[in-house]
Amino acid sequence: LFFLGIRNALFVGLAIPMSMLMGILVLSMTGVTMNIVVLFSLILALGLLVDNAIVVVENIFRYMQEGYSGLEAAKYGAGEVAIPIIASTATTLAAFLPLAFWPGIMGEFMQFMPLTLIIVLTSSLFVALVINTVFTSRFMKVDARAEEQSKRIRKRNNVLIGSLIMVITAVVFHFAGIEWARNMLGLVVIITLLNFFFLRPASFYFQNRILPLLEKVYDKFIVFALKYPKSIFLSTVALLFIAIILLGIKQPKIIFFPAADPLYINVFVELPIDKDIEATNQLMEEVEQKVGTVVNPFGSIVESVLSQIGENTADPNSPPEPGVTPNKGRLTVAFVPAQGRGGISTFEIMENIREAVKTIPGVSITVDKNADGPATGKPINLEIQGEDIDQLALLSEDIIAYFNSKKIAGVEELQSDIKVGKPEVLVNIDREAARRFEISTFTIANAIRTSVYGREVSKFKEGEDEYPIIVKLNEEQRYDINTLLNQKITFRNPSNGRIAQVPISAVADVEYTSTYSSIKRKNLDRVITIYSNVLEGYNANEIIAEMDRWMKLYELPDGFTYEFTGEQQQQAEDMAFLNTAFLVALFAIFIIIVTQFNSIISPFIIILSVVFSTIGVFLGYVFSGDDISVIFTGVGIISLAGVVVNNAIVLIDYTNLLIRRKMEEKGVEDQYHLPLEDIKESIEKSGATRLRPVLLTAITTVLGLVPLAIGFNFNFFTLVTELDPKIFIGGDNTAVWGPMAWTVIYGLTFATFLTLIVVPAMYWLAFRMNARVRQWFG
Repeated sequence: LFFLGIRNALFVGLAIPMSMLMGILVLSMTGVTMNIVVLFSLILALGLLVDNAIVVVENIFRYMQEGYSGLEAAKYGAGEVAIPIIASTATTLAAFLPLAFWPGIMGEFMQFMPLTLIIVLTSSLFVALVINTVFTSRFMKVDARAEEQSKRIRKRNNVLIGSLIMVITAVVFHFAGIEWARNMLGLVVIITLLNFFFLRPASFYFQNRILPLLEKVYDKFIVFALKYPKSIFLSTVALLFIAIILLGIKQPKIIFFPAADPLYINVFVELPIDKDIEATNQLMEEVEQKVGTVVNPFGSIVESVLSQIGENTADPNSPPEPGVTPNKGRLTVAFVPAQGRGGISTFEIMENIREAVKTIPGVSITVDKNADGPATGKPINLEIQGEDIDQLALLSEDIIAYFNSKKIAGVEELQSDIKVGKPEVLVNIDREAARRFEISTFTIANAIRTSVYGREVSKFKEGEDEYPIIVKLNEEQRYDINTLLNQKITFRNPSNGRIAQVPISAVADVEYTSTYSSIKRKNLDRVITIYSNVLEGYNANEIIAEMDRWMKLYELPDGFTYEFTGEQQQQAEDMAFLNTAFLVALFAIFIIIVTQFNSIISPFIIILSVVFSTIGVFLGYVFSGDDISVIFTGVGIISLAGVVVNNAIVLIDYTNLLIRRKMEEKGVEDQYHLPLEDIKESIEKSGATRLRPVLLTAITTVLGLVPLAIGFNFNFFTLVTELDPKIFIGGDNTAVWGPMAWTVIYGLTFATFLTLIVVPAMYWLAFRMNARVRQWFG
């Protein structure tokens, strides 16, 4: 609006719904659902998809300012930038394309982002080159303040009369009880008056005063940059190293996946393996009282408290546990959504619950929050491998005691996933006696299994419903070993065909022993996992590094190995993929730019601008002190690579266009035959001409990401129906997706300076060096 006027701003804004609807239509045809990753990708695309429309509309507007008709301006303006915006869109798509091949569970989670961005940005290219061009050729005007007083008065009266009619209509709707229509008309009146009496005069003032001043200041900067291009280039390189050093000195914490405030908290309770469900129930009542004491003061933000015992009480982020678990329980505290918590941190409640339940003796209790992303395993996950399960079990207990003695801060409670001492009754069959009575081992086992677990012998049908009829011993007899052994096995003797009965105790006896809760293998070796959560305020990477140092000092017996897996293993794999994806994206961008410019120098300048844009990212994290997320900061840098090249491509392409026009004007076939002053003038003019679209695309992309970065929530529906927008800053999604938005904002803000100052300086420096080399070699 300020750069182009309200009418032309609407042409740019047209790209948003058109591109979004086209993109959503294609996504729907491919079977993609509207999930949280797709929605985030649409928000990220919001700032990017207007870039093409801005470049096209601004260039057409510039031609109309120079006196061309609407049709000619659309033809020349769109044709002049068609190739560079196709190339810039292709480079953006090339940056996101490698992310579509992300392997593993994180790839399953994030694959919707590159798919959505590729479809929506391709749609925006079609909208910019076809739909926007048609609309601007017919309806674009150079809006200017009327010179005659009578015209200005007539326009003002028309606006006031139209507003008065809408106010009268709104009053009618008010008395008719149609409140949403009344509110809608009221908002339209406010926006109309605001636009005519403030925004429109402000845009005239900006275009006539502020923009020329910006251009004048920029001219001085670019003249200085072209006067000392070597100093500008070397200063930028030095700034890159300074940013890296500062990042090393004030190193932010590196996290795998950002953690939002808990939506719900799980308290996992585990008694010794020989305890029955009644003992678990008694303990859970004590846990409920302690947790209730903690959460009662926060009753307004607690949605529910649910207690479970026995089945389905294992950690949902861990692999399923085999067998029954009467010794386990789970208590879940669920909270209302973030906007209803009044700024109360549920992390603090989780820590208070940890402190409250820590005092219960003789039981293992862990407290954890809901997963923010796909399940990747525990933050601390140490696997011990070996063949001897008995020695492995002893070794795991010894390692837990070893780490506990080191008192590593931030570890909640180290536990082993395999428990020792599970009670077991072995039924030993006397095979000689069984053969003497001619009873098979299967018959004996089947009799015991039927007694304990039952056997379906028939079905009872009632109407359309069928119910299985199960035969087994009564409950008081089912768990009595003597009763089980004294029961008689009835069978037909195969030697004489007579029915015979033999008590189980005549052919078998029992032995009481203990075993392991389960035996797990990995790559054919037995494995026991030692795991733990990380307390709030501590960093998993730092704890793992300290544990690894202690493990290197621990003497493992021969034949046993250890490995940190879980979240750490997933983090290493995803970091390796993102590094590869970044290099592949840079190479693909380089190939596209070489194809467009048919040159090596221009692509190197543009790729260098991508590398230099990381200065903004590094300095942003240094000064903000935010944590670096492996996933989202990595994806943000790759996204930045695709965004930064857009303005650089458009700027260099226009510089080359001006140089070609100079060559035609002076009748030379080689740009190196032009005087250096002509080249310098072309660089200065292209910078001044492209100042407006470069600033516009950077500002719109950054502003498009700011709501996501700060968590700005605005309800348009309640604004119309209740005149209450329910503005809210923050939220759970901001904690997760914010790091990527901030990464792009930091990088793009600095990249704007790069595009306007450093890229022309590098272009001028490269041209002079190339001319000098050509001169040396004739």
